[in-house]
Amino acid sequence: MKNLRLASLVERLSRGSAPTALDPTERSRAPRGTKTEIDWTGIHNPDFVALGLGGTSMMAMLWSVANGRRCVGVELRGDPSLGVHWNIREDFWHHLGLIDQLMLERYGEEGIPRKGDGRLFKLRETFYSAVTEPGDVYADEIIAGVEESHVSGLIHHTEFIDDRWSDGTPKRVLTILQPAKPPAEHDPEKVGRDMVTVLDGPSTFQAGASEVLIMLRRYLELIEEMDIAAGVTPRVRLFLSHRVAVGDEGDGDGFLKWMRQEDGFVSLPDGRKRLIIEEVQELDYRGRYRRIRKPGTPLIDLGVPELFMIAQGFDSSDADRLGFRQEDVAVDHHDGRGAVVAQADYLAGYLELHVGARLRRRIASEFDREGNEYWVRQIAVGHEDDPEVGWILVQVPDFKTFDPILAGLVPPGTPKRAKEYLNAYQQLLREFYLEQVSLITEIPVADLEKVQAPYGPKLFSLIERIGADALVAANGVVAGDSFGNGHFMTSGGAITGMVGHSSRVLRYWQARDAGVSQPEAIRELADQIKVDTLGWLQVSAQEFSQAVPINFGEERIREIEKQTGRTSGERANTIDATRRHRHSLVPLDPSDWRRLSVRSGRLHSSELPPLMTTHPAERQMMADDAGSMGGDMRETVAVGAGSAS
Repeated sequence: MKNLRLASLVERLSRGSAPTALDPTERSRAPRGTKTEIDWTGIHNPDFVALGLGGTSMMAMLWSVANGRRCVGVELRGDPSLGVHWNIREDFWHHLGLIDQLMLERYGEEGIPRKGDGRLFKLRETFYSAVTEPGDVYADEIIAGVEESHVSGLIHHTEFIDDRWSDGTPKRVLTILQPAKPPAEHDPEKVGRDMVTVLDGPSTFQAGASEVLIMLRRYLELIEEMDIAAGVTPRVRLFLSHRVAVGDEGDGDGFLKWMRQEDGFVSLPDGRKRLIIEEVQELDYRGRYRRIRKPGTPLIDLGVPELFMIAQGFDSSDADRLGFRQEDVAVDHHDGRGAVVAQADYLAGYLELHVGARLRRRIASEFDREGNEYWVRQIAVGHEDDPEVGWILVQVPDFKTFDPILAGLVPPGTPKRAKEYLNAYQQLLREFYLEQVSLITEIPVADLEKVQAPYGPKLFSLIERIGADALVAANGVVAGDSFGNGHFMTSGGAITGMVGHSSRVLRYWQARDAGVSQPEAIRELADQIKVDTLGWLQVSAQEFSQAVPINFGEERIREIEKQTGRTSGERANTIDATRRHRHSLVPLDPSDWRRLSVRSGRLHSSELPPLMTTHPAERQMMADDAGSMGGDMRETVAVGAGSAS
C-alpha cells in the first residue's frame, strides 16, 4: 500500500504538479467582505463621514448622531492604542453632558446604548462622576459594568518649577497652585468657547488617551450594534481596518502618480467627492508598519456624503491627496535671530512611577559649550489613585546631538546601522532622559534606573504647522492635527480637536437645520476650524521660546556675540545644523508611538519626594564646597499666584 501511494505521488509530480499541491488548504472560501457576509445597510450617502477615528472625529460623529444624522467612520488601526496621558479642561465634560442630553431628548432611553449591567451608558458619568471612584481601571471594565469607577482622575497638585538662571546665577522659583475644582453641574456656556479661553484655563482632569478614545469608540459601536439588532437603518457604521482606496501603491512619480492620487476620492462636477474605501491589513515590514489592500476583498462605495472630515493625525495622506498642504509656523524668540520655525525635539517615556494626581512642569536653563543659554521644558503627568502612571516628557536642547562617535562610545567610522552604534545611541538617549526625569521628580538617577519602563524614551520632533484653508472639497474639510498642530505641553492638540473642531460640526448641523445652505455652512465650518487652530498656536507660542531669554534685550545679545565671536545669524545656522545632525543619526519614525519597548524593573509606588527650594546647580555647588548637601533644603513651599495648564 505504501508503494502504491508513493507511485501515485511520483506520477502526479511527473505530470507537472507543483510541490504546493501537497498543501491541502482550499482556496474556495468566499472572499471576505462580500455582500453575503456584510450587511451594507446605512453606508450609502451618509450625512457625515469621519476619515480617521481619533478624538476629533468621534466627538464630531457623536454631535452628528445627537443631531439626527447618519454617520460612517473609517479607521485604519482598529481599536485606539494611543498610550499618552492627557490633561483635560472641564469643557470636555460639559460637551459630553450636552451629547447625553441631546441623545436622550431625540431618541429616548430605548435609543441610548447600555452598559453591561443594563444601566444607560452616559458619556459624562463614565468620564467623571462625583459618586464613582478613579484609579487603575480600564474603560472597557467600566462599560462592561464590572467596575464602579470613572475613566478620568482629578488633578490635586499643580506645580511649576522655574529653574532658569538669572544674572549669571542659578535661581529656583516654585509655584504651587490651588487645584481646579471639578464641575458639579452642566454649564452650557462652556460649549463652543474660543480656544484661547479654553487652553488658557486650568486642566481639571487627567486621563489615559486610549481610555478616553475607547469610551467614545464603544459608545459608537454599541449604537451600531443595537440598531442592526433592531432591524432599523443604523445611525452609525464603523469600518475599523479600512481607508479611502489608493489603487496602485507602486512608487511612481510625475504624471502617473498624479493620475492615482484621487483613487478613492471620486470628483463630481460640482466639486463634491464620492468616497470609495477598501479593507487593509497591517504588517511589520522591516521594522516599520505598512498597510496593503487585503486580498480578496471588494471596494466599498460610500456614495456622496453631505460632509466628510479628515482628522488622521499630523501627517494625513488623505488630506495630501486632496491637495492640502501645511506651512511651517515661525516664531520670533527675541534672541536676535528673527522669526524661525517653531520646532522642538522631545524624549517621551512612560515609567511605572507614582506621579499620582499631579501635573508638574519645569522650565530650566541649559548651556552649550560656548555658554549660550537655552530654555528646555519637562512635564510629568500621573493619574489619581493609580501608582503605575508616570508619563514624563523632556525637551532636548538644540545643541545636544546624542552622537556616539562624539561621545567617544564607538570609534570614528562606525556605521550608523551597526549594532554597536545603535546601542550607544540608545544609551545616550536613556542617560540624558533619566537625568532630566531626576530633575523634575527629585528622584536620584540610580533609583530611576531600577524603575520599570513600559515605553521609551523615544525621540520625536515637534514642528508647528498650519494649513491655509480647512476646506478641501465642496463637501469635505480637514480638522484636528491634520489641519494644524501647535505645542502639546498643554494637551492642546487633544483639546483643540475634541472640544474645538468637533463642536464646530455641531454648529454646522444647527446651521443646516436653521436653513443655512450647505456651501455657506461648510465655509463657516472650515473658517472656525482655522480660528480654533490659530488660538492653539497663540497659546503655544510661549512654549517655543528658547535660546537667549526675552528679557536679555538687544544689548545683552550683542555682548554675547562679542564674547563668543559669532553673530546670532551664525548661531542660528549652527543650531539648525546640529538639529539636522541629530535627526540624521537614527531617523525619527512616527510609528514608534505604537511600538512598546519594555525595560523590566520595579514599581516605584512611593509618592514623589518633596520639592526642594534650591536649584540643582546650587546643590552641586554646595556639595562641591562643603562635601555634602549642607542644611535642610526641603523647606515648605508657599502657594504662589498665577495659572498653569
